[in-house]
Amino acid sequence: MTSHETRSAEAKETSMSTGSGPLHGVRVVDISSSYAAPTTSMYLADMGADVIKIEPLGGDDARGWGPPFLNGEAAWFLSVNRNKRSMCLDIRGEEGRKVLFQLLESADVFIENLNPVKLDKHGLGLDGLRERFPQLVICAFSGFGLTGPDAGLPGYDLIAQARSGMMSVTGVDGVPQRVSTALSDVAAGTVAAFAVAAALVRQQQTGQGEIVDVALLEADLAFMSPRIASFLAGDEEPKPCGGTDSVVAIYQPMRTADRPIVVAIGNDRHWQRSCAALGLDELAQREDLATNADRRANREEVVGAFQERLNALSSNEALKLLQDVGVPCSRINFLSEVVTDPQVEARKAIVDYQHPVAGVFRGVGAPWRLASDPEDRQARIPAPMRGEHGREILTEIGLDEKTISELVGRETLWVP
Repeated sequence: MTSHETRSAEAKETSMSTGSGPLHGVRVVDISSSYAAPTTSMYLADMGADVIKIEPLGGDDARGWGPPFLNGEAAWFLSVNRNKRSMCLDIRGEEGRKVLFQLLESADVFIENLNPVKLDKHGLGLDGLRERFPQLVICAFSGFGLTGPDAGLPGYDLIAQARSGMMSVTGVDGVPQRVSTALSDVAAGTVAAFAVAAALVRQQQTGQGEIVDVALLEADLAFMSPRIASFLAGDEEPKPCGGTDSVVAIYQPMRTADRPIVVAIGNDRHWQRSCAALGLDELAQREDLATNADRRANREEVVGAFQERLNALSSNEALKLLQDVGVPCSRINFLSEVVTDPQVEARKAIVDYQHPVAGVFRGVGAPWRLASDPEDRQARIPAPMRGEHGREILTEIGLDEKTISELVGRETLWVP
């Protein structure tokens, strides 16, 4: 075993003597901020990895994203940083980068979301990192990727939704709208977690690192894949129409007497069953409506007939009729209904944990289940306070109290 491998093993063993999960034993150093890249490190942490979150001396920008705040702690930050340890380090200077590189000696994964053109300026050029840490899986987040004419442009969720075409098909009456959640961030973060996990398998097999290049734009393009494929195959340019232009007819919101629902008639069997359930036998018998292509050609008539029938039914009545014959449908839930949905509750999809300042925090848990860990859905540790684990982490890599104090005095470190 090399001296590097010895130091790496010792540092990991110090911090991970307990724990479980398929990524137990993997160390992740994450200097990213905001939401997309932290989603990746949270999912890796949920899988058992030891994630060290390196924040600027003043903390991650997301700590100020509110209201709402729980006793001063931003709900957005708490929602994406469970199971991590925090340390505050100024990596803009040589001393700070030296500490960062000491951490990377014990790391398997490095996550960053610096603007690609600023990487070299911060002494973190990817070529140099690959040469210095050939075993490292480096995950580089950006708005538009590491290459191409717009690699240096800043990118946010809103920008990716706009540029990917997602907003061009979302909205009503031709007015584009963003999907009103951090869709691009969560999508890119999830994609990156998959790619990093795959790279870790290769790392274990060969000892070789990797660069995982993740762009918010391309994550949204993946969401747009069926629409782009349809357009390239000859479909007309779509416009915002309230989600009523699906390739499937009917596959959209519908009004009932009290509140809207959604109905998804995904195949010809659903068509026949839904017509029977709603008393629309004449439609079911028409040969010119027998296939989805036929129904698309007569979409206005088909939707109109369904809508007229549903107008006379309450949402509960309509859902029961359709669900009883196996037709996919649902209420359009408000968030107050989502968090008390019996299925959501039964699956323990909403988790809670005790935070030392925020108190009890409730949010969405990891969107998977492992047979090896079927019950415990709670965070191992809550989202960290700013710099909470700094001394602990620095001690693990061999810094003594005198050195830590000197670095704090020179404003390279901040520790509580």
